[in-house]
Amino acid sequence: MPYPISVCGLEELSCLAGGGVSHVISILDPDWPDPPEFAGFSGIWRKVLRFHDVIDETVGMVAPSAADIGVVVDLARHLQATRVERLLVHCHAGVSRSTAVVAILLAGVTPFDDTRIFAEIARIRPWSWPNSRMVAFADALLDRRGLLVAALRAHHRRMIDIWPERAALIRDSGRAREYLLAG
Repeated sequence: MPYPISVCGLEELSCLAGGGVSHVISILDPDWPDPPEFAGFSGIWRKVLRFHDVIDETVGMVAPSAADIGVVVDLARHLQATRVERLLVHCHAGVSRSTAVVAILLAGVTPFDDTRIFAEIARIRPWSWPNSRMVAFADALLDRRGLLVAALRAHHRRMIDIWPERAALIRDSGRAREYLLAG
């Protein structure tokens, strides 16, 4: 790991204030207010991305775009060149968008193979279901030739095996394609 990374959801933010976090990447729904917990974080660098946790273009939703993921790839390079004490990546639940961002950061700057990237994600956040749309854009931008997407599907399969009830909730909330592709 290039630096320590924490992943959380909104309800966990206050627990991490003052915990040595120097850099934050926030992924929020477009209409969601800025979390008040950030008043407890002093002297941090923060980047906010705004899009919904969807894997397809959907009416009334802002899907993550290739441009959004290009920003994340650029952030990987920026953070690598910066002194990071601890990076906090959060979204609403700390399960999908945030873990996809961590996968993209690792794919962008570490020598880890694609399988190890998702092993690191599972170590950092045991219940994780990275957003496949985000990872697919990163796979293309980083020229991973489908290997990052294949490793993501294997990760999703492990999550289904370990937490079938949680995975079923993902499946039933508009993400059935990810569930089915996990095989």
